[in-house]
Amino acid sequence: MDQFDIEKSVGFLIAKAYQRLFSCFRARLESYGITPPQFALLAFLWKQDGLSQVELSEKTEVDRTTLSGLIDRLQKLELVERRRHPADRRIWLVHLTPSGRRLEEQLVPIALQVREQFTVNLENGEYRQLCELLKKLRGAFHE
Repeated sequence: MDQFDIEKSVGFLIAKAYQRLFSCFRARLESYGITPPQFALLAFLWKQDGLSQVELSEKTEVDRTTLSGLIDRLQKLELVERRRHPADRRIWLVHLTPSGRRLEEQLVPIALQVREQFTVNLENGEYRQLCELLKKLRGAFHE
């Protein structure tokens, strides 16, 4: 039987890299009153505004209860608003407010700076390769 080395475990390495990245990003977003999970939700809305809560839950892979809390906090910050679906009143759509849309110009450069800092030790092409590998790992449990 092979010896298990936790420091060479993909789960351990991904978790520790995530913790480092999350901590750095959280610190950079703090002055805006936004958390990394809230940023992710905004980023999906910057790509496609007016998604339903169900669609946002699927895209972010965040359970509906947690997502509802994230939306509530963003709504209190007046960055998003919920609107009823015009054809199905049971469905709530999440829309950016003008303030939420403007925040993209400030937060995207911060996200790119954090990414650059986080990946500074990667060589040419390794960032893209890492993303492709992580996509494969992410899909491993969905197939």
